[in-house]
Amino acid sequence: VVGTDPDKDLALIKLRGASGLKTAALGDSSQVKVGDQVVAIGSPEGLTGTVTSGIISALDRDVTVAKDDSGDSGQSQGGGSERWPFEFGGQQFNGDTGEKTTTYKALQTDASLNPGNSGGALINMDGEIIGINSAMYAPSSSAAGSGSTAGSVGLGFAIPVNTLKADLDTLRAGNTS
Repeated sequence: VVGTDPDKDLALIKLRGASGLKTAALGDSSQVKVGDQVVAIGSPEGLTGTVTSGIISALDRDVTVAKDDSGDSGQSQGGGSERWPFEFGGQQFNGDTGEKTTTYKALQTDASLNPGNSGGALINMDGEIIGINSAMYAPSSSAAGSGSTAGSVGLGFAIPVNTLKADLDTLRAGNTS
């Protein structure tokens, strides 16, 4: 880990011992429009190299996530007091958001995001990264103790790449919050 910014739900890592990899191009998330086609890359349920496709469903969606994975805080979405259960970091959260949370404006997509997609790229049709997959809506019935987690219901969220770009120099400098 080179640097972290929990307030933006970001971390920069350095890959060691790898060669022959091509750098991905960072796009401009301010140019993204509702209806744009996207591809989400990740490793849902440990299935590496998985891609799903969809569209951008909404822009600037408020998403609140836990700053750490201690399990004592949850996640919500929206502007009111309504709580939505989210899948994040392999855990489901529903209810009190606690004190260790952060809220950011996210890109909403219907590309299938499942546990394990967090941190993967959301890519436009030009092959540019426009977002970082961060959270998914999980129906509250699946979070009620059945032991199984629900898959995607078409409500996924990604941190806009411009949020990352604004913080990249600080992360590269090794700053952690």
